[in-house]
Amino acid sequence: MRFNWLSEYLAEIRSNIDSSINHESSPWRQLQLQQLTPQAIYCRIKSTSAEALEHIVIACVVYLLVCLGLYKLTFWLSTPATTTNNNRPGAGGHGANGEREREREGGSLKQMLQSGLRLRSVHMPKSAQMDRVLLVTAHPDDECMFFGPLIYSLTQRDNCQVYILCLSNGNHEQQAKLRREELWRACIKLGIPESNIVLMNATNLPDDPNVEWRPDAVASLILHTVESLDIQAIFTFDRDGVSSHPNHCAVYYAAASLCLANLLPKDCKFYTLDSINLVRKYLSIFDLLCTCFMSTHWCILSWKEAAVVRSAMLEHHSQMKWFRWLYIYTSRYMFINSLRQINLSDVELEMQIHDN
Repeated sequence: MRFNWLSEYLAEIRSNIDSSINHESSPWRQLQLQQLTPQAIYCRIKSTSAEALEHIVIACVVYLLVCLGLYKLTFWLSTPATTTNNNRPGAGGHGANGEREREREGGSLKQMLQSGLRLRSVHMPKSAQMDRVLLVTAHPDDECMFFGPLIYSLTQRDNCQVYILCLSNGNHEQQAKLRREELWRACIKLGIPESNIVLMNATNLPDDPNVEWRPDAVASLILHTVESLDIQAIFTFDRDGVSSHPNHCAVYYAAASLCLANLLPKDCKFYTLDSINLVRKYLSIFDLLCTCFMSTHWCILSWKEAAVVRSAMLEHHSQMKWFRWLYIYTSRYMFINSLRQINLSDVELEMQIHDN
């Protein structure tokens, strides 16, 4: 069978390409008319690069402005709408009526945006009981460096007890006693009483990235703490450990093994802190747009609230190297925590990925 229609179609396409190339206004024709000297090629690349750079700068500026607007809008929507008192002295007259009308309109606008948008400074599952919460960390200072917004948001809740289980005493540089005191002071600034801090001093769980923690040893400590304190929600690292620290990853796999073996209490939920790429990690509040679109649960702090987390981190004097000063002002984890609830199917999938 002969495909005459196909050969005719290809011939037509070729003729159109040739005509467009031979056209005087075509960029291909202009490029042929020019002498292909190194100077001409350099000028063309320079002009094209400048135009592309200009577009990139404009896109970045627009993105930053949108994030700043969302950041401001988030905390405006999180504040309760104020109600006016009609019986206060001097409330009569057209001026007072107009003021009350504007406040009612502002309140209705806020309610409409709250229902239409998911913007909240704290967006956690409403059905979950979080009266007794356990945060599992690997080292002293993890609670401030990575979980600060979460801890601050939970301690602001009524009747919410936050417990911390720190699995090592921070003896990497033979400073266990000093690290213990720093942890106590930092937790007090975050609103966690000393009685709610559990610091382990196990020889098989040293603060050392070169030592592999056994998941079964970590899992037994977590399970004992959950059962003895009647914990309703566990928060810890995800399988990437935020910074890919082996001790952080071991904490996740230990907690995941409890979920996989169905050893956690039925009413105990399991949440992990999202690990993100290096660019987003140091975007500070400008990661807000990505967080709102890519995460289901989050905690966002204002600049004033984040100052509490920074002051708590400053209690870890032994860890405040020059790069930590840069971290506490530029890291997204000092302002934003995005979380994910882990269920059995998620654990099975991630365990398969880990095995492969």
